[in-house]
Amino acid sequence: MSCRPILLVEDDPDIRAMIAQLLELEGYRVRVSANGVDGLQILRGLEGEERPGLILLDLMMPVMNGWQFRAEQACDPALEEIPVVVMSGDGQVTEKGPPVRAASFLRKPVDLDVLLDTVRRHVLR
Repeated sequence: MSCRPILLVEDDPDIRAMIAQLLELEGYRVRVSANGVDGLQILRGLEGEERPGLILLDLMMPVMNGWQFRAEQACDPALEEIPVVVMSGDGQVTEKGPPVRAASFLRKPVDLDVLLDTVRRHVLR
């Protein structure tokens, strides 16, 4: 598969491992992060084709949550064009915080077929 890597920002280690493994089995390269601070450090350390073509972002995380991550990402012209798919177990989480601009929203537990379809539609090549 000739697309850019996917950055998975998810604090739950089991969910992070399961999604990363699924994506890798489908041929995607995956970078993982347990919180928004680490995710931003990864993003800022990559350039060109190594920069992710999609971010899968949990909203409810320690250290830096998904809302804070998106605010930081939007302020950086080099990162703002990377599409983001938000994932959350709370179906009303987007109403509980500031608006999050996202290419798509997936409710946890994530249906794996829906996840793969969403990734295929939004990942930058």
